[in-house]
Amino acid sequence: MYANQEIELIARDKLQELQLARLQKQLSWVQEKSFFYQQKFEKHGVSVGDIKSLADIAKLPFLTANEIYQIDSLDILTTPLSSILRFSVVSQENGEVVKLYTNGDIGHNVDMMARALVAADINQTSVVALQGDMADSRMLDIQYALEVIGATVVNMGTDYRQWLRFMELVSMDTIISSPQLIMQLIIQLQATGKNIADYPLNRIICLNEQGLQNAMQRHIADRTHAKVYNFYEPAELGMAGMLYQCEAHKGYHIQEDYFYPEIVAFHSDQVVTEPHQMGELVVTTLMAEAMPLIRYRTGQAVMLETDPCECGRTLYRVTTPFTFM
Repeated sequence: MYANQEIELIARDKLQELQLARLQKQLSWVQEKSFFYQQKFEKHGVSVGDIKSLADIAKLPFLTANEIYQIDSLDILTTPLSSILRFSVVSQENGEVVKLYTNGDIGHNVDMMARALVAADINQTSVVALQGDMADSRMLDIQYALEVIGATVVNMGTDYRQWLRFMELVSMDTIISSPQLIMQLIIQLQATGKNIADYPLNRIICLNEQGLQNAMQRHIADRTHAKVYNFYEPAELGMAGMLYQCEAHKGYHIQEDYFYPEIVAFHSDQVVTEPHQMGELVVTTLMAEAMPLIRYRTGQAVMLETDPCECGRTLYRVTTPFTFM
């Protein structure tokens, strides 16, 4: 099943035309509206007029996680505060990540989340539990996307007593949560003499904030007897659906109409153009309104997979040396 067949099955040449048009528009937007990017582009002697092809993106400077933590969110902001509909702060080991969202940003995030959830076989008959802090903007996107799909949503929150109550009250087939909270649920059930495998769960979607790898995946799968899907949700991106696994579990599809991906050689600025070569994943937002990210270095070691996926999606995928199938 597909949530947006026109995009998910798009021909590569049509996608590249769309990416270039959106990239040039995004760069014009940040160059005009963002004090941070105005300074950054001027320092490196580049402008939107230099970007005439997708390959020209290599002329632009990188954005690092350290910069995101250090800069004032208002410097990177491209819109007046009056147009901001959502304000979110996520605490990390390195500090706080402040994200602001316009109505358009929220709509784009919900669109991407709906695609990712449908790729994990969620549909209008699904009963889905959301385990986590609903003050997190990323969780709100997931709830809205589930409601767009027509699935039943169970907000379990962060209190383990509420988790246990809902597990008895509702026959849910899916849980969406972080690996850490899933493990806490397993342990709390065990403490009451119950086994999570006895519940009608058939799907666990893990939201991985620190990286693509889910070190707990095999243990979660063994304990729950459910199929485990992984989504990538770093705080710096402010959403949970840029990279997602489909039913084939052959890597992570990229939302290429919203994010332009590059693979860059480690400890270098050199773009890797050959498929199946390992490097660092770099992404550029193509439709972000409030806080665009231009050539953001994710720190994730991946390979770009251009071969057709068994699910039929033409969107490229990334894999890691240790991707669990």
